[in-house]
Amino acid sequence: MLPSSESNYQPVKDSQTKLDRFLVCGLGSLGQHCVAVLKEYGAVVNAIDQEQPKNLQVSSLLEQLLIGDCRQSSVLEQANISQCRTVILVTGNERVNIEAAFAARLLNPQVRLVVRSDKQNLNELLSQTLGNFIAFEPNQISASGFAIAALGDDNLGYFQLEERQFRVVKRHIQMSDDWGNKWHIHELNTLSRRVLSHTNDSSPLPKEFHQWEPEATLHPGDTIIYIEVTEQLKTLKQLATVRKYNWRQLWQEIVLGRAWKNFKHKMAYLSRTFYRYQSLRVAIICGITVLFLWFFGTIIYFLNYPESNIIEAFYATAVLLLGGYGDIFGGVNFKTPPEPAANMPGWLRLFSLALTLTGIGFVGVLYALLTDTLLSSKFQFFNSYQPSIPQKDHIVLIGLNRVGQRVAALLQEFKQPLVGISSTTLNADFLNKIPLIIDNIADALGKVNLANSKSVVVVTDDDMENLEIALMAYAQSPKTRVIIRIYDQCFRDNVARLFPYAQVICTSAISAEVFAAAAFGENILSLFNFDTQTILVVEYMIEAGDTLNELLLAEVAYGYGVVPILYQSLKRSPVKLMPSDRTQLASGDRLVVLANSNSLQRIERGEMFPRNWQVEVEKVLAQDAIFDGANEISIISGCNIGTARELMHNLPGLLPVALYKQQALLLVRRLNKLRVTARLKSFVQDQD
Repeated sequence: MLPSSESNYQPVKDSQTKLDRFLVCGLGSLGQHCVAVLKEYGAVVNAIDQEQPKNLQVSSLLEQLLIGDCRQSSVLEQANISQCRTVILVTGNERVNIEAAFAARLLNPQVRLVVRSDKQNLNELLSQTLGNFIAFEPNQISASGFAIAALGDDNLGYFQLEERQFRVVKRHIQMSDDWGNKWHIHELNTLSRRVLSHTNDSSPLPKEFHQWEPEATLHPGDTIIYIEVTEQLKTLKQLATVRKYNWRQLWQEIVLGRAWKNFKHKMAYLSRTFYRYQSLRVAIICGITVLFLWFFGTIIYFLNYPESNIIEAFYATAVLLLGGYGDIFGGVNFKTPPEPAANMPGWLRLFSLALTLTGIGFVGVLYALLTDTLLSSKFQFFNSYQPSIPQKDHIVLIGLNRVGQRVAALLQEFKQPLVGISSTTLNADFLNKIPLIIDNIADALGKVNLANSKSVVVVTDDDMENLEIALMAYAQSPKTRVIIRIYDQCFRDNVARLFPYAQVICTSAISAEVFAAAAFGENILSLFNFDTQTILVVEYMIEAGDTLNELLLAEVAYGYGVVPILYQSLKRSPVKLMPSDRTQLASGDRLVVLANSNSLQRIERGEMFPRNWQVEVEKVLAQDAIFDGANEISIISGCNIGTARELMHNLPGLLPVALYKQQALLLVRRLNKLRVTARLKSFVQDQD
């Protein structure tokens, strides 16, 4: 999860009247990608680097390039820091980034600071203290992409909002699928699901959202991508709450047989556990036998030996079970029997001997098991415990650097079986977390059941090594999914074209989109990959003058090409997931959308797709439908209620408001339900 805070948000203003100026400090791979993305937004970009970059590919995109220390005030002033809207600090040194952020804030108190830093606690404190400050760590940003890619083609993204888990799914419709030949696409949209994309087997996935026909029917062979709310996450308070029973509930459970069912389930679980752990079974059987003999012997001695009491009988039985026959009866003397034996029946003395022999056997077994357990624990303590390597359907993670360890942590959260491979030793804290092989990569591939694995994720720090390992893995297991980490975008594009079976992820390109979006004030909550492009989960706080203010969600969704997934009104009412297209935004509202880079650019510039459709209302089939129809027209289209009523009283007529196709189709369907005949009509806007 990426940083999220209202203090990090800056309102989206209409920037068509002027060009925004940005400053990028550090022209490594990430810095150059940031420059390229910022130029796509139409921004003016200056840059500072400590030395002349060796492989500078964005020189033509820069307004000004300065060679110097970005921590020095004189260098920042030469870069026109006073005129900059945002400074992006992405050098490879966190200390330099933080020091340069301080210097920039002193020179321009209003400038927004977007910093590359992994010091989470420090970042939060600086955000609270400095304000208009946000920090990201590229490794954390890209790790989620690798983890999701390793899960498979059907899972494109996971993220959390408001204690809810969201999942983005790519579903191929099969012949036996319940959705095939049954549902229209728009019917799949529910209170917990939104369709993102749809295509048949002969066409590629569109690059924008909402490029699907609402009235189309799903057929076998089609591919549909949707987002859904999968579950509500339990809060710490809910997890800590212990269920309390009253007597009535307990009696109901007993009467209904629930208690007996629970007892049977627990006994079955214990039975499976005993079967799995043979030594535990032996120990329990021996322990129960010894306790029984202890109890039985105490009763026998108490009832049949008149000189003993219950306490003496209890201790005497314990001594006999531990092999203390001689301690009680003394040595063997044929002339004078020991005192306890003199007054004891012969059969009782024989019982005592049998009790001793039986106790020696069973207690000896318990001693042996205890010794074995202690020795095993000792060896596990001195030789760190390694989980076993999975046999099938697991993920092989190669390269356990900072990115790799973050990917491993995410996969463990997803409860995925995995095994790690590293050519170097790791910290002791990480050794026991996953099955691990520390060896030469080529040799290690033969030890991880590669042929039965689900995915191979290669995330070492060297592009060439990543490609080499990926090719070796594919040669040994062609059916296994391969995910490769690449730093350079051009190299990534070439590898992706030459090796289509591999999913190649450029970490710098993914991170740059987050840094660039944050530079314009967007609050980035999460991200995922969608058909080779990065989709951002963006939070907006609507303010007066925003390009989103006073728009219907239908206009936001279809006009800017985003997918609203969460809405909360100004009064902080309960959040609405998958909000209705009819909702109208107002100043102070909160909105979370899915958006790509192009969508964010359109929102930043206030450029909306044209409205090319109108609704023609032909007739009403019931008199009361006139009133209801006018209300529905006003709510869905956003037109004045007076205009809607005038139209309904002068039928047939054409709604004098241009709409987006899905918005217009929704209005037609709603009017038909109200017994108002209406149809869609193409609209060509005058260019005069």
